[in-house]
Amino acid sequence: MSRFEALQRRVNKREKLLEGRYQQAVERKNELKASWREAWTPGRIVIAGLVSGFVMGRAEPVKIAVKSGNLMQIVTLLSGLFAGTSAQEAAQSADKAAGQAGHAAREAGHAADSAQAAVQTGERDAA
Repeated sequence: MSRFEALQRRVNKREKLLEGRYQQAVERKNELKASWREAWTPGRIVIAGLVSGFVMGRAEPVKIAVKSGNLMQIVTLLSGLFAGTSAQEAAQSADKAAGQAGHAAREAGHAADSAQAAVQTGERDAA
C-alpha cells in the first residue's frame, strides 16, 4: 500500500469519527432542548401568570395609569433577563458537550496515529 493510500485511509477514518462525534453532539443538544421544554410545564406557566397578575392587581389603578409603561418595562426586563440567563446556561452546556466531543475526537485521532505508527514499525521490522 502506498503512502498516499495510507493517508487517504487515515483521513477517511478521521472523517467518519468526526461525523460520529458531531451526531453525538447534535443528539445531546436535542436532549437538552427537550428537557428544557419539559421543564416549562403548564402548571409552572399558570403559576407565573398568577404571580404576575397578583403583582399587577396589587398596584393602585392610578399608579397603573401613570406608571404602566415603567411597570411593563420592568416586567419585560425581568422576563427577558430570566430567559437570557436560561438560554445562556443552555448554550454553555451545549458548548461544553461540543468541546468534550472535540476532545474525544482528538484523543481518538492520537490513538489512531499511535496504532498506525506501531503497524508501520511492525511492517519495517518484519521486512
